Amino acid sequence: MSNPKPHIGVLALQGDFEAHIKMLEDVGAHGIAIRLPRHLDTIDGIIIPGGESTTIGKLMVEYGLHDILLRKIQEGVPVWGTCAGLILLSKETDNALLGQPLLASMNIRVRRNAFGSQRESFETDLKVPVLGEAPFHAFFIRGPLVERVGAGVEVLATLDNGTIVAVREGTMLGTAFHPEVAGDPRFHDYFLRIVRSVTL
Repeated sequence: MSNPKPHIGVLALQGDFEAHIKMLEDVGAHGIAIRLPRHLDTIDGIIIPGGESTTIGKLMVEYGLHDILLRKIQEGVPVWGTCAGLILLSKETDNALLGQPLLASMNIRVRRNAFGSQRESFETDLKVPVLGEAPFHAFFIRGPLVERVGAGVEVLATLDNGTIVAVREGTMLGTAFHPEVAGDPRFHDYFLRIVRSVTL
């Protein structure tokens, strides 16, 4: 008997959530757009996509999702934040707006818009040992960077200059770039393995 498909919720308030959902389907999961609290009832994992972290944070509160998402994370439901999602998951940010809602769950400090404006967006190949030997082609679009990691946080990838751009803490995953646009399913497959380790 084959394993049941995990149900992965993708926060669909802003950002390229549809690309995440397509990638999840490609690696054998059900991707579910999350817009209302009831959409979180039966999910096995959560992806918080890129976008504008201040806007996403405010919409999470407005739609009644913030406290439920935080509770799910605290209960151990796997979560993955990409770009803005990484900012929302971090316990510390260097320049978050006063009063910006955060999920503040990962033991990391991040810097927002660390690489400059949209015009300074770039792409590069990353060495990510947990994904295998082949490099992962990463797209950075107004991305943050991880300035500091605390106890229990594993660094998964850095730029050539040592800048941390991918981390994991238990069932929480964070990437400063946009894996959903790379056409490479390995990061989504890696997250799916985290989800399966908890649910199966």
